[in-house]
Amino acid sequence: MATAQVLVLVTVVLGLTRAGPVPTSKPTTTRRSCHMDRFQSLSPRELEAFKKAKDALEESLSRKNWSCSSRLFPRSRDLRLLQAWERPVALEAELDLTLKVLENMTDSSLGVTLDQPLRMLHHIHSELQACVPAQPTADPRPHGRLHHWLHRLQKAPKESQGCLEASITFNLFRLLTRDLKCVASRDLCI
Repeated sequence: MATAQVLVLVTVVLGLTRAGPVPTSKPTTTRRSCHMDRFQSLSPRELEAFKKAKDALEESLSRKNWSCSSRLFPRSRDLRLLQAWERPVALEAELDLTLKVLENMTDSSLGVTLDQPLRMLHHIHSELQACVPAQPTADPRPHGRLHHWLHRLQKAPKESQGCLEASITFNLFRLLTRDLKCVASRDLCI
């Protein structure tokens, strides 16, 4: 009888080890590996292209008559306050809005200036999508700070085009040097 119990116990243990890790309540990553390490710091050439684009965007904005009542990206917003798995979600939403706004800018003089930065932002966005966790089936909606930030970004297109352009322009370097670096650093972003 003891031999039979040991045999059953060994069979159960072997079965559990082959089953893999126990699922957690946190979402798992999507289809491909997340390789954001390369974006911990951008090259001086890439930063210079973004600086030229930001200067051109600011020049374009100075010719427009715009007035904004609220800040789309408040100073208190800090990705470090989110859990590590939430940071790519927040950055992906921020980057998605940034791309939409920059691609829809009507000032034709910005075309050449924005080409390289837009290509780089699309590349970052593509890489980032592999880092965005799949939604858990039990609770598909984010909570807390992440929910607040995503909700704010979803409401952003209701703002005037001038306010959107200004918010995106003034947030561009924060996105590149602070938020992107935080996501690329993963658990080391503290």
